[in-house]
Amino acid sequence: MTVIVNGLDELRARTGEHLGYSDWLEVTQQRVDTFADATDDHQWIHVDVERAKEGPFGGPIAHGFLTLALLIPLWTELVELRGIGMAVNYGLNKVRFPAPVPAGSKVRLGATLTEVRDVAGGGVEAVIDAVIECDGAAKPVCVAQVVHRYYP
Repeated sequence: MTVIVNGLDELRARTGEHLGYSDWLEVTQQRVDTFADATDDHQWIHVDVERAKEGPFGGPIAHGFLTLALLIPLWTELVELRGIGMAVNYGLNKVRFPAPVPAGSKVRLGATLTEVRDVAGGGVEAVIDAVIECDGAAKPVCVAQVVHRYYP
């Protein structure tokens, strides 16, 4: 379910709020292979399906940075910011990958708006505690503190 936020004042008012969960997104082997091609990271645990079956994870897994990159489309699905002129991905404070994402599995994002503070230029900096879960997994697959800046 998409949370609609109307402007910077409403964003500020939601500080401390858990914003819910995105829908599930399948991480296909094709997506893993495409990411490998884009990043020149063709490690066998990601792209050699037959060899990966004999490896430590029982099959191919997504790159950690692919999982991290999915934060943006999952966040965009979770929160619709209206009345914002520009959004900037300002960075990350912390990232961990507690568990792998098996190719073919589904992931979703849960997010809490931890902090919103004013920045120069009339904008705000939002700190989001993001947790990506894998369907059926005991542990999250990515835990990150994301920093976005929004301007009117």
